[in-house]
Amino acid sequence: MTVEENRSKNTAASIQNQKRNGDKISMLTAYDYSTAKLMDEAGVNCILVGDSLGMVMLGYENTLSVTMEDMIHHTAAVARGCKYAFVVADLPFMSYQTSVYDAVVNAGRLVKEGNAHAVKLEGGKEVCPQIKAIVDAKIPLISHLGMTPQSINSFGGFKVQGKDEAAAIKLIDDAKAVEAAGATAVVLECVPAELSKIITKKLSIPTIGIGAGKYCDGQVLVYQDMLGIYSDFTPKFVQKYADLGSEMKSAFKKYICEIKDSTFPGLEHSYKIDEAVIDKLISEEKL
Repeated sequence: MTVEENRSKNTAASIQNQKRNGDKISMLTAYDYSTAKLMDEAGVNCILVGDSLGMVMLGYENTLSVTMEDMIHHTAAVARGCKYAFVVADLPFMSYQTSVYDAVVNAGRLVKEGNAHAVKLEGGKEVCPQIKAIVDAKIPLISHLGMTPQSINSFGGFKVQGKDEAAAIKLIDDAKAVEAAGATAVVLECVPAELSKIITKKLSIPTIGIGAGKYCDGQVLVYQDMLGIYSDFTPKFVQKYADLGSEMKSAFKKYICEIKDSTFPGLEHSYKIDEAVIDKLISEEKL
């Protein structure tokens, strides 16, 4: 048997088992088939089709303009590239805040049309009715607390959350509430490491950190950030594992130069035709 044949498909249950077994959870964002396939083959546990696609794929200033159609389109592409990864899709801004009914319908669309295995939404106690209804509809759900990008206008920008006592207590209470409502896991974004440690210990469900320190049960990064592809803004918490942005630009420049000096395409990139055919075409003045 090959290594791949020995792999098991990641599920909501297996992710929760990783917390119980002290096995750290790996998650990355992806938005297309080719990238998702590479991540899946590398062995990542979870792939998040984040509404961050609005910024890194569509060039929006923030995530607020992302639509359900955007999310379904990109989620379906990612799902086609995954054999083993647990595919999680973001519910975009105003797809679940309006009502419990809208939340369930739109979560269902991400699963039915996008082939997601789970959905993610932002918020704590205020969205617990939506969380419960989605989970009651047999759709696994991951909650997102801390610096929630869809609330950027109320936060006044991308800022660390839970730094004072009242805010820290609220984060702890929200984490407990979403767990009670049925969330499979909780993403903690831009939360002080020691606070994340407390929350992680208090919950029986996994915490997945992004800028939340090493004590979380897992970590997630936007893949364009960790590969140095997206240069508009790089958060403090990003570890760059490669600088593919520079390598890509160098390759593009080389391609342009080789076209201009006619070194590409070479004979090895070209198709042949019998010279007799060419000679006949020329003799008959068809060229």
